[in-house]
Amino acid sequence: MKEIWTTMASMMGVWAFCQSLLHTVFPPELRFASLKFFHRVFSYFSSYCYYDITEIDGVNTNELYNAVQLYLSSSASISGTRLSLTRGLNSSSITYGLSNNDRLIDSYRGVTVEWEHVVTQRQSQTFSWRPLPEEKRGFTLRVRKKNKQLVLSSYLDFVMEKANELRRKNQDRLLYTNSRGGSLDSRGHPWESVPFKHPSTFDTLAMDPSKKAEIMADLLDFANGESFYQKTGRAWKRGYLLYGPPGTGKSSMIAAMANYLGYDIYDLELTEVNTNSELRKLLMKTSSKSIIVIEDIDCSINLTNRNKNAGGGSGPAAAKKNSYDVASPPGANGGEDGGNTITLSGLLNFTDGLWSCCGSERIFVFTTNHIEKLDPALLRSGRMDMHIHMSYCSFPSLKILLKNYLGFEESDLQKGILEEMERVIHVAEMTPADISEVLIKNRRDKNKAVDELLEILKIRAEKNRIKSSSRQKNANEIEDEEQEKRALDNLQESCNNNKCEEKEGHNIEDDGKMQ
Repeated sequence: MKEIWTTMASMMGVWAFCQSLLHTVFPPELRFASLKFFHRVFSYFSSYCYYDITEIDGVNTNELYNAVQLYLSSSASISGTRLSLTRGLNSSSITYGLSNNDRLIDSYRGVTVEWEHVVTQRQSQTFSWRPLPEEKRGFTLRVRKKNKQLVLSSYLDFVMEKANELRRKNQDRLLYTNSRGGSLDSRGHPWESVPFKHPSTFDTLAMDPSKKAEIMADLLDFANGESFYQKTGRAWKRGYLLYGPPGTGKSSMIAAMANYLGYDIYDLELTEVNTNSELRKLLMKTSSKSIIVIEDIDCSINLTNRNKNAGGGSGPAAAKKNSYDVASPPGANGGEDGGNTITLSGLLNFTDGLWSCCGSERIFVFTTNHIEKLDPALLRSGRMDMHIHMSYCSFPSLKILLKNYLGFEESDLQKGILEEMERVIHVAEMTPADISEVLIKNRRDKNKAVDELLEILKIRAEKNRIKSSSRQKNANEIEDEEQEKRALDNLQESCNNNKCEEKEGHNIEDDGKMQ
């Protein structure tokens, strides 16, 4: 045993002597050049290429690293037995990814690539303004040389695009509102946000199915139309105007659009915006893939039809005032006293001017209960491209509400009840909100809910018929009075004409006698 330890000590001494001799004879530069040469030889004869994607590029975070991490987390071909689980901020789902120094095989257009998650300890760093993590993380992509062009030209772009889709899908929607008076939050942003968890979808939206299908197809064409908008030279944005009586589902429609496309919502309160320049700054701080909403635009500020006289004089001066003075009147809610001074011109530039092109893939949605109050310049194509009338509840909408609140399919109801509902629903003129309230109140007794709803529909329909006949009767009476008045006026005019003729005849006879 003693001889074995003596032999091992001698061998270690010889190795130490050879190592010191090697360091003396071969300087570090020569050793580095030799290793580099052997690496090139190995690379030349190797059939693979290797690409390193580090987590931190200098002092900035590498977006490609985050995209690869998210993309690999969705792959079903994870072969590792040890995965890392994460849950991002504002996310309701848990994602999994490669653990340290694990591998994954991916396939793209028939080409097989290999990803490896490399994690090493970082060397101790000196003083830095931005301390780096203790671990150095990165991905190594191995691909055959013959597939190098495909990977660099399209595969990495595909990874980035897929990661963005997954990020939008996994991340909860956010609802933004502008801060009061344009103030900034702790991060210096003029928008405040809360998680948006509205459950409305196009499946639950009470609307005619054909109209819903048209809107969904238009939204999908917009979301997938980047190349089309670039080819035609148009800004990648679209405007929707939702108008109709209160309670017809305009807000639910906006929520359904956001959930369908996976967009955030910016609820712009115009009464909290003081100037046009402040409005432009808010627009610049909105993100792409978002819906910018102005609800009840006819009630926000004075943006009524410029062609209508608001009273107060006539002539060129008054016409000029009615054409251009669209800001809120001084003294009412601001003006020179520090209130709202947004003009119609500023709002038009907000939706369709040069500043509206500072982002991409954005939707503008305006809602109003009185479309006739809005200026035609605000309604033209390019600003509000699609006008959607949110009307009273129709029979197809009623069937959707019965399914949503009571779980009733069309086959679950008696044919006579359905026919009776279909007969009175259009005359009743009830909004989806009114019908929903009846169903919610009696949701524990489904049959009672249907019976009470049918009774209310009949009562409302009868009231509307009486009102309609009364209006028709009043209109007929007014028309008869106008006819009588016109007849009396014509009779009086003919009498006056006869008197004038008789008077002229007497004057002619008197002139003859005098001669």
